[in-house]
Amino acid sequence: MAIAMGWHKPDNVAGSSAPAIMVGLFVATGGLLFGYDTGTINGILAMGSFKSQFNTGYRDDDGSPNLSPSEISIIVAILSAGTVAGALIAAPAGDWIGRRISIIASVCVFCFGVIFQVCADAIPMLLAGRFFAGVGVGSVSVLVPLYQSEMAPKWIRGTLVCAYQLSITFGLLAASIVNLITQKMEGPPAYRIPMGLQLTWACVLCLGLLILPETPRFLIKKGDKHAASLALSRLRRLDITHPALIEELAEIEANHDYELALGSASYRDMLIGTPHLGRRTLTGCGLQMLQQLTGINFIMYYGTTFFTSAGVSDPFTISLVMNVINVISTVPGLFVVETWGRRKLLIVGALGMACCQLVIAIFSTIANDSQSSLVAKLLIVFVSLFVFFYAASWGPVAWVVTSEIYPLKIRAKSMSVSTASNWLLNFGIAYGTPFMVEEGSGYAALGAKVFYVWGAFCILAAIFVYGMIYETSKISLEQIDEMYERVAFAWKSKDFEPSWSFQQLRDDGFADSGIPPPEHELHQQASRTTTTTTSESVQTIHSETNSTENQSEEDKIIHQMGMSNVDFSY
Repeated sequence: MAIAMGWHKPDNVAGSSAPAIMVGLFVATGGLLFGYDTGTINGILAMGSFKSQFNTGYRDDDGSPNLSPSEISIIVAILSAGTVAGALIAAPAGDWIGRRISIIASVCVFCFGVIFQVCADAIPMLLAGRFFAGVGVGSVSVLVPLYQSEMAPKWIRGTLVCAYQLSITFGLLAASIVNLITQKMEGPPAYRIPMGLQLTWACVLCLGLLILPETPRFLIKKGDKHAASLALSRLRRLDITHPALIEELAEIEANHDYELALGSASYRDMLIGTPHLGRRTLTGCGLQMLQQLTGINFIMYYGTTFFTSAGVSDPFTISLVMNVINVISTVPGLFVVETWGRRKLLIVGALGMACCQLVIAIFSTIANDSQSSLVAKLLIVFVSLFVFFYAASWGPVAWVVTSEIYPLKIRAKSMSVSTASNWLLNFGIAYGTPFMVEEGSGYAALGAKVFYVWGAFCILAAIFVYGMIYETSKISLEQIDEMYERVAFAWKSKDFEPSWSFQQLRDDGFADSGIPPPEHELHQQASRTTTTTTSESVQTIHSETNSTENQSEEDKIIHQMGMSNVDFSY
C-alpha cells in the first residue's frame, strides 16, 4: 500500500511496515467522529425543521421561527467544552489503562452522547448529548495521534498521523452529503438521520480496536517487556528473537530509563523538567491554539449560515464543495510532510492562508452594495484557496508535531494539555463568532471583515513556527530528546544528526548533556566510519583498521549473519 501511494520503505529496514501502517490508518479513522459531528451541526442549524423543533420564541426579521445567536453559540460551542474535559481526562486514562482501551472507552462515551442528541426534542437535552459527545471526541483527539506515533515506523510516522486529519475531512464531507440529502425532509428525520449515522463508524471502530495491539512504548512504561516484544513483533512482522526487534525494544526501554533518571513525570515537570520540557509544552500549546486561530472552524461551523448572509444563493452546495476541497487538499500534505519537513510546510501554509484571508477582508471593506455579487464570488474563490492551504499544512501537521515532541514519561500528559488548549480556543471561537459577525445590538457586525482577524493570526503563526518548531521528520521519537538537548534554536534543527543512543547513555554513563567522554568510541576519528545499527537512534562506529577482536559480541553475531548493512533503527 505504501509503495502504491508513493512511499517506499528503506531497503535496509528489517521486517515489514505493512501491519503498522494498516493499524495506523484504521485508528486514524477516529477523526471521522469529530469531522462528521462538526459538519452535521453546520448544516442542521440551517434546516427549517430543526429551527421549528428547537425554537424558543425567537423570530427572524421576516417573522420565521429561528434560534437566537446566543442559542446557536451554545449549541455549537458546548461540544468544544466537552472536548476540553475529554482531552484532559485522556492523559491519566491513557497512562493508567493503556492507549487502546482508553480509545475504546472514549468512543463509548461518544456513542452515549449521540444517543442523547438523537432523542432530544428540546435544547437542554441536545446540549447534554453534545457535551458527552465532546468528551469522547476530545479524548480520541489525544489518544489517536498518541497511539499512532508510538507504534509507527519513523520513516512514515508523520504521514500516518496526518491520516487522522484526513479522516476529519472525510467526516466533514460525509456530513455535508447527508445534510444535502435530508435538508428538505419534513419533521425531525431531517436532522435525526444525520445525527444517528454518527453511531455507525463509532461501532466499527470499537470492534476493530478490540483486536489491535497495545503500543510497545506504553507496555515498556508499565514494565511489561514481554508483552511489548509481542506487540512490536506484530507491528514489524518480525520474530521476537530477531536482532532488529530486540534492538528497537532495547532502545525504547533505555530511553524510558534515562527519562525517569532525570526526574518524575508530574504535570509540574511539563513546565520545569528536562530536557527543555517547558519549551516543548509551550510549543505544543501554542501550535494547537494557532491552528484554531487560523479561522478554519469559522468556516466549518458557520460556513452554511455565513454564505447565506453573504448573498450566496446555494450555501449547502457551497459547503459541500468546500469539504470536497478540504479532503482533496489534505492528500498533498500526506506526501510532502516527510520530504519538505514539518517547519517548511507549516510556514508556507500559514503565509498562504494569510494572503487569502486578507484579500477577502480588503475586498469586503472597499466594495459597495452594487458589487455584492462580485464579493460573493471572490469570497467563494479565496475561501476555497484558504481551505486548500489549511488542509495541506496546518490541519494535519499540527497533530504530527504535538505527537512527536514530548518524551515518553510525559507524552500523554503533554499531549492532553496541548490538545485541551486547541479545544479551549475552539470553544471560544465557536461561541464568540456569532457575536463577532452578526448584526444587531451588542454584536460587532464584522461580517467578512472578520478575516482581518484570522489573517493577522496566520502571520503570527508563521513567525511562531520559525522561532519555535523543531524539525522532527526522519528521526525517531527517542532521537528528538537528543535534538532538544543539543540544538539551541529551532531554525538550526534541520541540520541535526543523531550521534548517540540511550542504550549507550545508560550503559556507559554519559553526562546529562549527552556528550560522550573524549576517549569514548562515539567520538568519530579519521579512521572510522559510522553505520546505523541499533534501534531507532543508535549509531555504532565500526573501525576500518581495528581487528575483529575489538568488536562487541553483538557486532560479531550481526556480521556473521550477513546483516551488517541492515538498519535496526526502525
